Amino acid sequence: MNLNIHPLIILLLFPGGLFLMNAGLFYEWADRKLVARYQNRIGPRWFQPLADSIKLLAKEEIFPQGVHRGLFVALPVVALTGALTAALYTPLFGFEPAYSFQGDLVVTLYLLSMMTLCIGLAGANTVSRFSLIGATRALTQMFSYEAPFMLALLGPAIAAGSWNIGQINAFAHQNLWMIVAQPIGFVVAVVGLMGKLELPPFDAPEAETEIVAGALTEYSGRGFALFRIGKNVEMVIGLTLVVAFYLGGIGNPIEFILKSAALLLVVAGLQSLFARLRIDQTVGLWWRVGALMALLQLVAIILGQYLGNLIR
Repeated sequence: MNLNIHPLIILLLFPGGLFLMNAGLFYEWADRKLVARYQNRIGPRWFQPLADSIKLLAKEEIFPQGVHRGLFVALPVVALTGALTAALYTPLFGFEPAYSFQGDLVVTLYLLSMMTLCIGLAGANTVSRFSLIGATRALTQMFSYEAPFMLALLGPAIAAGSWNIGQINAFAHQNLWMIVAQPIGFVVAVVGLMGKLELPPFDAPEAETEIVAGALTEYSGRGFALFRIGKNVEMVIGLTLVVAFYLGGIGNPIEFILKSAALLLVVAGLQSLFARLRIDQTVGLWWRVGALMALLQLVAIILGQYLGNLIR
């Protein structure tokens, strides 16, 4: 039997699957290292995230009293699966998406939301007060950044006239960088990505000084490792989307590395610059300001296109 293993290699090894998870660990190290240097610290060694993941995967998984064991085991798997599935539709490392269709942008955004939903359910599944508070904060904060982040990515989609990520990336690569034409959308997209990843100053759902590890306080071993790996994968995908839409698209791996590294410098700087926001500040301020800014920019884009068509 003649089996074509090339698609399997693409999905499981390179550029997806194992390679993507390892790239997520590298980007986690780069983020932690940059934040440490901004704060005049040394930071972790390059293999620290990998060592942490191997240690967690090898440890015994403890099931707290009062949890639904099936849900407790399944949620980390579903969270990681959602992030890896979203990677199918993005031009990772400058390569063509493994699978593409008209409207895959909407599907990708929904798949990226599965991580927060799973974290919220994971916290609600336990009897720990810290987990419950963290779950409540995670789901509450989700409403504040999800809509602005989606609206920020719709701006380049409307300009490109497509809901296909690959086509939007190609349009951005061939035209003026969207950060010049839509600077407000870029700011909203970056801040929304930080909220999605629960990075400072939007880390109230897992504030160590208040609620230990938030919704994941009761998780250990494999479950905690899968959640961490899933968040790292989301970081790579989120950086890819912002770079592809606003920083001139991605044409090759070198271009991806340079642009994503520059964007990570900005994200790490913002983490070091601001103190943690309370959950009411995140929801009250960012929902009003972020969503309003993104909506105003969308209105400006639509009016600009309408006037342009009238002039023609």
